[in-house]
Amino acid sequence: MSQAKRLLATFAGASNAHGTTIVGRVGRNGKAESQSRIIREPLTEELVQSHIDGGQGVGAIPINDENKCQFGCLDIDVYDLNHAELQAKIQKMKLPLMHCRSKSGGAHLYLFMKDWESAGQVRDYLSEMSIALGHSGCEIFPKQDTIIAERGDVGNFINMPYFNAELPQRYCFNKKTEALELDEFLDAVDKARVSLPELEGIKFAGERKHYTDGPPCLEHLFAEGPISDERNKTMFMCGVYNKLKFSDDWEARLEEDNRTLCTEPLPSHEILNLRKSLSKKEWGYTCKDEPFKSYCDPVVCAVRKFGIGKDAPDAPAVGGLTIMLSEPRVYFMDVNGSRIQLSTEQLQNQVLWQRACMEQMNIMPPTVKPQKWQTMVNLLMQSATHVEVPEEATIKGQFKDHLKSYCTSQIRAMAPEELEMGKPWTDGDTTKFKLEGLIDFLHHRRFKVENRGHLIQMIRDLEGDSVHQSIRRSDGTRTTIRCWFIPSFEENKIELPIKEMNDDIPF
Repeated sequence: MSQAKRLLATFAGASNAHGTTIVGRVGRNGKAESQSRIIREPLTEELVQSHIDGGQGVGAIPINDENKCQFGCLDIDVYDLNHAELQAKIQKMKLPLMHCRSKSGGAHLYLFMKDWESAGQVRDYLSEMSIALGHSGCEIFPKQDTIIAERGDVGNFINMPYFNAELPQRYCFNKKTEALELDEFLDAVDKARVSLPELEGIKFAGERKHYTDGPPCLEHLFAEGPISDERNKTMFMCGVYNKLKFSDDWEARLEEDNRTLCTEPLPSHEILNLRKSLSKKEWGYTCKDEPFKSYCDPVVCAVRKFGIGKDAPDAPAVGGLTIMLSEPRVYFMDVNGSRIQLSTEQLQNQVLWQRACMEQMNIMPPTVKPQKWQTMVNLLMQSATHVEVPEEATIKGQFKDHLKSYCTSQIRAMAPEELEMGKPWTDGDTTKFKLEGLIDFLHHRRFKVENRGHLIQMIRDLEGDSVHQSIRRSDGTRTTIRCWFIPSFEENKIELPIKEMNDDIPF
């Protein structure tokens, strides 16, 4: 089996589309412009071979029409990532992840399944792995639990490794953080595939015996034993927890944590300052600060007895945006792992977006300040994936179909004089018509055009232009009228097979 065929089978996903990234000019800031596009064609062996050869790079869409996937990925987009340290964590936790270098220098950690599994379940396991590795909040592929396949949604793609396989920048590491050749990677994938029952038996961190009823970030931080970094910040978080759980003797509990959970306990004056600060008011957990942010699991924390509880953020997690290039445009947005379909107005207006969430997801998310909403939408649109659509899904494509019907219909003129009656007249390689006749035809077809200027521009886009046509009046004199012309449409000719007739008389 060829490398291309094996790589294609490794990244089996959506059967009706694939992704590609088009890189444009390099701007003054040195950053290359790029646009991610979904191509509504299957990922083929030929396309994958071109990827391997360094031609056009391609990406695979993990989720299929049945909302199942056979692979998933953690996209850790950290430019100065220490790959050796990350690989050591993966090996220590015995995670079945294939560690690949991404184009930006970060990591793509692939999880390959033995069978097609629910995308939601695979995402749950990947989310737990990302938290255990200290990369909570990284992108997870598939990006959604479900897609709206019946409305043209196909999910998001991730770039495949081993582009230009002879000199790749996107390659897989072995356990010693050494680069693997493509064939070695493909062999390793076959051995690394797991089933859901096997994932359920994996411990994603060391023995957890501290803060099992509190914030998961503290549970993860102390899973490997006493800590040596960020002791002051961590002891403050421990103080918040102890005040919630041990209101009578929380100060003694904090001092005990300082002695037993830090490799080198904080000096007594620092603990005293923490106690004074915590005594002044009811502090909340500092979830948005490091090192807690990288191990944050808000879903679990919200249901823990001494977790964030009532302070849990009720704003949904809004993910990637996919733009269908139809006219009008259609948008698909990830909200809490589910997909909602939006119009331009719903994306622009936060209240309409809120209503769409209520209708499609049965949740009513809180609104944010208008400026924050605009910033978020701008960021989403800058990194959005664009989905190509058939020409007939655009205004220009629909106009072309109506124009062809008008020019080739039974109302065609037999002579140029009939142009004034609103009929199109084909003269050799061109078809001429009066603009008013076309407008009347479009009106009866209920096809709306913004204005005459827009209509004229669409005619010119089809290599049309205005022209003066000489006609003969009823009194025999000649005059000229202003009309428009376009290259004539080829009529569809149906050739019927010639059936041989038997001339013999049957009697």
